[in-house]
Amino acid sequence: MSSDDPAPGPPSPLSGLGKQSTTEPPPGEGAWENAASLADLPPGKVMEVVIGTTVIALAHAEGAIFAIDGICAHQGGPLGKARLEGCQLTCPWHGWQYDLATGKQLLSRTIAQRVFSTRVVGDTIQVRLPPIG
Repeated sequence: MSSDDPAPGPPSPLSGLGKQSTTEPPPGEGAWENAASLADLPPGKVMEVVIGTTVIALAHAEGAIFAIDGICAHQGGPLGKARLEGCQLTCPWHGWQYDLATGKQLLSRTIAQRVFSTRVVGDTIQVRLPPIG
């Protein structure tokens, strides 16, 4: 276990999608990255964060933290400024809607945003990004 990982413990109720992990990522998976303070993302809110060159929409919905690609597949609208209803994001530019759990666009299920695993460590929301390269 690296010094960046917390000691193993019970899963947090705010472990978006139940994908919480307290161990090293398996080969081929990226490292956990700090994304935001939990205090900055109260329940029912969505915000935009940038980690490296990746724009992410973080949402606190239905007791979990979700992370989804923050650039709408339609015309690049900011999903970090989307309207949040339950586990559904609506792009502020043209109304495209996405399921936070799957990333799928609600009218055309063949279109999907990338979703990322999340976890909360103390008061810090972390997102696991895929490795670069």
